[in-house]
Amino acid sequence: MEYAGFWRRFWAYLIDCLIVGVANAIFISAKMPYAVLFIGWLYYALMESSNTQATVGKMALGLYVTDLNGNKIGFGRATGRFFGKIISGLILCVGFMMAGWTAKKQALHDMMAGTLVLKRT
Repeated sequence: MEYAGFWRRFWAYLIDCLIVGVANAIFISAKMPYAVLFIGWLYYALMESSNTQATVGKMALGLYVTDLNGNKIGFGRATGRFFGKIISGLILCVGFMMAGWTAKKQALHDMMAGTLVLKRT
């Protein structure tokens, strides 16, 4: 298994933020602001638990999400990973930065959900 490093994950996350941001803008302009949290959650959880095991950003950069044994994750674990990102961000984004210095390149939300982000070979 080849772990995905911080910068590759960062660029994938920016791509995903653009996609989710456009969807959120559409719902906000349609006077449906409560859909914003659901859009992000469903985007990440459905994509990362799908057969691709990756969001559009991760696919573009050749990354995918697995459990600690390299297996596909389910919707529940992908949901936990998504909400764990909130905690990663709340602590001054240190949770995200951890992917740059941990042995398996795991961010805090990966550790909490028991996941890895790997490079496709």
